[in-house]
Amino acid sequence: MDRFRYYWVDLHLHTVLSPCGELEMGAREIVFRAREAGLDVIAISDHNSCDNFPAVSELADGSPVVLPAIEVQTAEDIHVVTVFPDYDAARDFKDWLWLKMPPIKNDPDVFGYQVVVDSKDDIVRMEETLLIQGAGYDVDTVVSRAGERGAVTILAHVDRPAFAYPAVLGPFPEDYPVDALELSARLDSDQAEEWRQKYPSRVFIRSSDSHSPDTMSRGNCSRMLLEKPSFEEIRMALHGTDGRRVPWPWG
Repeated sequence: MDRFRYYWVDLHLHTVLSPCGELEMGAREIVFRAREAGLDVIAISDHNSCDNFPAVSELADGSPVVLPAIEVQTAEDIHVVTVFPDYDAARDFKDWLWLKMPPIKNDPDVFGYQVVVDSKDDIVRMEETLLIQGAGYDVDTVVSRAGERGAVTILAHVDRPAFAYPAVLGPFPEDYPVDALELSARLDSDQAEEWRQKYPSRVFIRSSDSHSPDTMSRGNCSRMLLEKPSFEEIRMALHGTDGRRVPWPWG
């Protein structure tokens, strides 16, 4: 029997902690929708924080597998999704990141609520520091320091006209040291193919970047050929190691 099978993986979704996330993105709603949609692995990747990972992970209890992640906003206002092997590594990275987080307070009436919840969706606290702002580190430093902590690093939604590396700094080298490039789920196959032609040696993933439960679906994420649904298997798939792979998401 072939030890590999395809798993559905979404490495970029937000919770109620992200001020742009809908209030329906609590732990219970995310886990229910992920199961309903047939997702095998999800990464909780709130802006500049990972504090709602424990609630979602505890409730999911492995179904789906939940990975800790942070969508970093760099000093240049570039978004980088950093996915970690465990919560300790993610917390350590967050502590480093917040050494240079500007002390700007969130205004819920302008930006939205930033809610830390438990696995029952009870409110633990409100995050007072505005999360959708650039931390004080450039993109190269963010990628390097996340990698030192064992993270998979992904340039987020490179097709977007804002908060994307090409939009801010222009084309990047083919050997830029990230594990994957993310394209928005909204792209059609022709639009996505244009990016593959620009960077033919890179691995592309599709992510939902969900801010509401209705956008969590197999059609908005990536299939990966893995032995089991785990962080290390995903890392191997992104590098095409030992039979693991990520097929072209628009194939």
